[in-house]
Amino acid sequence: MLRNRRTEIITALVFIAPFLAIYLWLFIWPTAQMIELSFQKAPLIGTGKWVGFDNYIRMFKDATFRIAVKNTAYFVLLTVVPGTVVALAIALMVSRLRGRLQSLILAAFFLPYVLPVTVVYVIWDWMTNVQFGMVQGLITLIAGEPVNIWRTVDWFMPGVAVLTIWWTNGFSILLFLAGLRNIPAELYEAAQLDGATRRQMFFRITFPLLWPVTVLCLTIQLILQLKIFDQVYLFAQGGQTRATMVLVQYIYEQAFQKNAGGYSATIALALFVIVLVFSLLQFQVLRVRRPE
Repeated sequence: MLRNRRTEIITALVFIAPFLAIYLWLFIWPTAQMIELSFQKAPLIGTGKWVGFDNYIRMFKDATFRIAVKNTAYFVLLTVVPGTVVALAIALMVSRLRGRLQSLILAAFFLPYVLPVTVVYVIWDWMTNVQFGMVQGLITLIAGEPVNIWRTVDWFMPGVAVLTIWWTNGFSILLFLAGLRNIPAELYEAAQLDGATRRQMFFRITFPLLWPVTVLCLTIQLILQLKIFDQVYLFAQGGQTRATMVLVQYIYEQAFQKNAGGYSATIALALFVIVLVFSLLQFQVLRVRRPE
């Protein structure tokens, strides 16, 4: 028995060895180097001087870092829960369709997800153009006049949030549709026989059974939106980039524009901790607080 057990362990190690090697090489080792770099005053490439916790002290005193944290948190509030609610609503509507019409509508909602960020930038820059943008009609109804939302600080983050939800919601819609298709039709038939309304069936059957999918979507969206960079960087070019700074953009600026490798590693490590802590907390809280 001991010999068989030892053979099983050796076989398992042989199978997982390639993954462990790649994981250690591509993730653990660079993470360890980043942690070491965060304690140095160093360029992005090259040797540096050990400064201990000076970079961390500087980070907590840095006004731009605080602005980046605030903007990132604001963006998360604008996108994570609203985007998940929109995806659920669309999935519920699409699930009522059948045949080719359902496939066509689903493809229309999923198509933006496969677009590169540069294409998304061109589309939304054209749609929000002050002179001929089709979205300006709606903006005029709200603000009373056309607004260049990419050069107006109060409009910038909500605008980026809207286009991000439009761009990325296709994946969440697919997850919700998969969850809806796994709910047995017999539950709805029994509820109808008992005289349950659509609202009661949603809150007593659909939503509780979709809760694991909802938790997954919220966790994925939280991780993705905490790392927001592309949209903000593209739309803020030539504008108030300091006022709209987010964490990944600040890391990019310090690392590649100012060649402050040590300080950028410190901010990157702070972002890594934020993503890890908040994603784990959200996942655990939502999993425990499952609706009855």
